[in-house]
Amino acid sequence: MNDLLNPEIDGVTYRAKAIAKAGGIDQFLSKHDVQKLSVCLSEALVLGLLRQGITKYLAIFGHGSTHLGEILRIYTEAGVTKVFNFRNEVEMAHAGTALSWVYQEVCAVVTSIGPGALQAMAGSLAASSNGVGVYHIYGDETTFGEGYNMQQIPKPEQNLYGQLTAIMGKSYVLHTPEAIRHAMRMGVQTVFNPIKAGPFYFLLPINTQPQVISDFNLQSLPPKPSFNKQAVAEEERLQSAVEVISKASKVVIKAGGGSRPFYRELREFAKLSGAVVVLSPGSTGVLENDAPNNMHVGGSKGSISGNFAMQNAELLIVIGSRAVCQSDCSGVGYPKVREVININGDLADVSHYNNTIGLQGDIGTILQQLNLQIQNSKADTKNKQEWLGACKQKKAEWKHFLDGLQANPGIIDPVWGVAVLTQPAAIKLVCDFAKKNDAIKFFDAGDVQANGFQTVEDDLPYQTFTESGASYMGFATCATISNGLANQPKYGISFTGDGSFMMNPQALISAVEHGAKGMIVIFDNRRMAAISGLQHAQYGNDFRTNDTVAVDYAKLASSVAGVKAFEVGPGAEDLQKALADAYQYDGLSVLHVKVYAGTDERAGLGAYGSWNVGNWCEAVQDIYLSRNV
Repeated sequence: MNDLLNPEIDGVTYRAKAIAKAGGIDQFLSKHDVQKLSVCLSEALVLGLLRQGITKYLAIFGHGSTHLGEILRIYTEAGVTKVFNFRNEVEMAHAGTALSWVYQEVCAVVTSIGPGALQAMAGSLAASSNGVGVYHIYGDETTFGEGYNMQQIPKPEQNLYGQLTAIMGKSYVLHTPEAIRHAMRMGVQTVFNPIKAGPFYFLLPINTQPQVISDFNLQSLPPKPSFNKQAVAEEERLQSAVEVISKASKVVIKAGGGSRPFYRELREFAKLSGAVVVLSPGSTGVLENDAPNNMHVGGSKGSISGNFAMQNAELLIVIGSRAVCQSDCSGVGYPKVREVININGDLADVSHYNNTIGLQGDIGTILQQLNLQIQNSKADTKNKQEWLGACKQKKAEWKHFLDGLQANPGIIDPVWGVAVLTQPAAIKLVCDFAKKNDAIKFFDAGDVQANGFQTVEDDLPYQTFTESGASYMGFATCATISNGLANQPKYGISFTGDGSFMMNPQALISAVEHGAKGMIVIFDNRRMAAISGLQHAQYGNDFRTNDTVAVDYAKLASSVAGVKAFEVGPGAEDLQKALADAYQYDGLSVLHVKVYAGTDERAGLGAYGSWNVGNWCEAVQDIYLSRNV
């Protein structure tokens, strides 16, 4: 008799131990008859995720997820899964996003019904905005409608959490346990989507979790998919693109976050096409920092060189960019461009601009096709030399400007009462330290983020992770936790402001609990400096963007056992010494760095583009409506 079907045996424990003994789900499937099992919905879900290679769960259990928690206890004790407990659902969602984004380890975030699910869903905006695949599993109200379930949305209507999650991404309410096969198929197509991955939400009603599925066939659940690479089939379309590139004298490539996996092909393409490259906040490193055609970031918070290239180019080549408002200056970033070549996998992104030759498919494959076409055409770039020279000059101007601000010894701050480092100077010091020690960098939202992506000098992609998709305050601090969850962790340095840090300070506890090794640097200017700067630029005053409450962040961090905190002195040498000392600590360290905030023009690296916000809207929209592309 098949022991898996023997009613006298605890099937859940037996299966968990058998999978562990076999060495994994695939080996287990090859040795056992799994065509007619009797399993509960919770176990079916765990088995389905195992088929996709997902073994890690980040969890805050509540009354809406106790049954799933029991199944995970059994599988974890058998050594098949790992469960990491957390204290806050937003923190947990960010850690799961970072684990998938940085380490390519897709995991599942588990929480209960009600406020926990809402917080986790809010945190999932970072995964959605940056195209990161993560599973979210939430408890849900019971299906019998016997009356209000505690913590459900108090409204007599069906499927309310399913409606919410379906707006954020794709989701499935497992009202019927036997629908697990279809739900898993939808999930795997979302989380592992090669073009635009994103979070997928399983809603598990409290009463369906323990319901048994008879004649369950484990083989019917989809494994992790493998997709073919899509090239451009129409030769004439590629030829048209090459002809346009050859004729244009001023070519700019906008490299978005989707270009990062294909940086080798992109570097060759830029060289062959005689183009300069403007980066997005999330694509630093696709070109070497010192490459002559690397114009650095461009957009509403860009650079002198990046925005010069955007404002003066005649041909725009978009590669892996979704043209977010700050990246293309709310649609007015390329005033002289008349033609566009767009290389993207997503149909909406590839057709974003008018007058476009759209090349849809795998970015790396298409760039290889174009490189071969350009080489065969034997086209030269003599008509682009003047353009390349002008851009090179602007790059030198940007570098000179950076050097001046980053070498600033300090400005007397009215709050701190002494001369302290500016954010450009302090961030530069920490970036240099990270580069020297091959540490990955996490950037939080706000002024730290903006000055950060203007500062970083990456030579390869994925040396910096800046959550600019949603600009979610607190992401960087929580991302540090992923260093303790990953199979092959890296040393990570999180750059965060005082406001962003306080969004999720409980991440310190989780980071220690899960053995994360890294550093959190708090740049404290006692205000929301990004918004203060915007208010001053637009209206001449700032309003309600600071408070009068001092916080001793070093003491706060030191109150968590296992955290080594440093109160950093006001000078550059003080910060350099603290960085070196913190790096030697075998665990999580926190540095509290006081930085200047105020109207002194040396306080930040500036803004160089347009943005549809506040009292600038009318002018930006007038330009946008007059555009041809």
